[in-house]
Amino acid sequence: MSKRYWNEMNFPQPTDRELKENAKATAQKAAKKGKELHPVIITGRQITKSWWGNAWCSNLERYADFDNRLPRGKRYVKTGSVIDLDIAKGKILARVQGTRITPYKVEIRISPLSEQQIQTITDKCGKKVDNLSKLVSGDFPEELKEVFIGQGGLFPSPKEISFNCSCPDWALMCKHVAAVLYGVGARLDEDPLLFFTLRGIDTNRFVDVVIANRTEMMLANVNKPSKRILSDTSLSDIFGVI
Repeated sequence: MSKRYWNEMNFPQPTDRELKENAKATAQKAAKKGKELHPVIITGRQITKSWWGNAWCSNLERYADFDNRLPRGKRYVKTGSVIDLDIAKGKILARVQGTRITPYKVEIRISPLSEQQIQTITDKCGKKVDNLSKLVSGDFPEELKEVFIGQGGLFPSPKEISFNCSCPDWALMCKHVAAVLYGVGARLDEDPLLFFTLRGIDTNRFVDVVIANRTEMMLANVNKPSKRILSDTSLSDIFGVI
């Protein structure tokens, strides 16, 4: 029998109800100790809803390396088993509720981008995105989307992702790690700029570049007459004003 399935075959898997009850007990215990948790809460059937969250999950699912491992994590993240998740530069730290009362500790590391890659994306976003709200909503030029999700894009490939879980499962990617990866997608729904934090891009610098570019565009057009301003002749033609 493959070691990969040894744990799954010899230990009964918890029901959704058991996972939820264990997660609730852990949250109550943490509250009594004054410890703040940052759980991933999924509402509705879909784990992610925004362009950023969907793109993150789609990027993971398109790799054969993860193809048969990620589905096990969907149930866990949907039941609220990812009771704590924090994203930092190149690192994701999480706690995932499992069969036992004590949650498992998960650490995922993302290889850092090179300075050249960071400069490239900052420059391209500064030139292509005319306001920050478009970037955050995922409503930006198609060619810029390729910078993120295309071949060699900024969304990480399997070789850029390493992980560790304190559970006894010997699988290369256990369901707890998979749940956390989906949890990251849900986090990006809430705050897309966390993607830049994870990839080591200084968000303050990035925002400054986008805003500076927008300001420069506005100043360049300040003396140009707007097409939206109607002349006296236009008013007369439209409304019959004499």
